[in-house]
Amino acid sequence: MKPIGPLMREHRLIERMISLLNTEIGQIHTSGKVNTGFLMVAIDFIRTYADRTHHGKEEDILFRDLARKSLSPEHARIMHELLEEHIAARKIVARLIDARENFVKGASKSHQDIVDCLKELVALYPPHIEKEDRQFFYPCLEYLSKQEQDSMLQEFWEFDKKLIHEKYQRAVEDLERRNTS
Repeated sequence: MKPIGPLMREHRLIERMISLLNTEIGQIHTSGKVNTGFLMVAIDFIRTYADRTHHGKEEDILFRDLARKSLSPEHARIMHELLEEHIAARKIVARLIDARENFVKGASKSHQDIVDCLKELVALYPPHIEKEDRQFFYPCLEYLSKQEQDSMLQEFWEFDKKLIHEKYQRAVEDLERRNTS
């Protein structure tokens, strides 16, 4: 298996969540109501799966290794754009978290803030995924030897195994901080 295989499989699940976000936008417009439970699950998915798990493997492993190679100007540009898009997604999610919290507290403007953030995520992810799948992943394999690719794939598996522990350690630490404040 090539190391881009797991990344592309992850893309398919992210695309399904983005479709659900788009559906939620329509439901908010139709009903005028925000499903805060859905938002909690969606935020957790985007932060943990799309960003920490998926983007984490891209940034901490694939991009790290590619940065050591003499990439063509086009591939270097695309890698930089992809990193910028990851940063943009993190900022949108941070705003979505704030908007959801404000909505729960009763702030009237937060309803539209939630819709705006969802629309931005729905607009950002499909072209981002297409850029990775069609313009970046396959050509970048040429920079990596078979041994490097196999090593990267193994590092992906190790990365994934650590994530659940990292997530819940952070959750307990956050709760501990709140209880001592």
